[in-house]
Amino acid sequence: MKKIILPVSAALLVLCSFTYSVMQSWSIDSAHSRLGFKVKHMGISDANGAFDKVTCSVNTANDVDFNGATFEMTIDANSINTGLDARDNHLKSDDFFAVSKFPTLQFKSTSCKKMKDNKYQITGALTMHGITKEVTLDATHNGNAKNRAGSDIAGFYISGKISRLDFEVGKDMPLAVVENSVLLQADLEFVKN
Repeated sequence: MKKIILPVSAALLVLCSFTYSVMQSWSIDSAHSRLGFKVKHMGISDANGAFDKVTCSVNTANDVDFNGATFEMTIDANSINTGLDARDNHLKSDDFFAVSKFPTLQFKSTSCKKMKDNKYQITGALTMHGITKEVTLDATHNGNAKNRAGSDIAGFYISGKISRLDFEVGKDMPLAVVENSVLLQADLEFVKN
């Protein structure tokens, strides 16, 4: 009887250990992360900005890399910051983000594929201004380290272009003033939970 119980117990222990080791969750370190954007103004210069309040979680499918990981991000639209209060207030208005009606932007990945070396392609649903569209972003995993508290951390640079008109952001703004294509640029640091 003991010979039957021990192998079953050992198998359950191995299964539980395997399940624990392959599922990892990460949270954004806001102090070391930035979600920025860049858009051409009047065809001659770039207007830059960022969202100062962002939450993001990542769940990895394995301990080896981020292939198959899921990313979920929520952005406080009211935290938009271009360095100029008048412009920020205009962007928060109904002319652009309409933050009183649409207080958050959200991204939820549907796939994360490792391309080559430390490069990934992340596809998911972006919801902005009440409209949801599929977007694909390029990601570079900059590596892993330990922070001062001894926690595991991972760094990413994520970028991609979206069409503001697909989301009806600034739909009445002439393209000669604000270009349609917006470059998203995120420097993100995650801490393993």
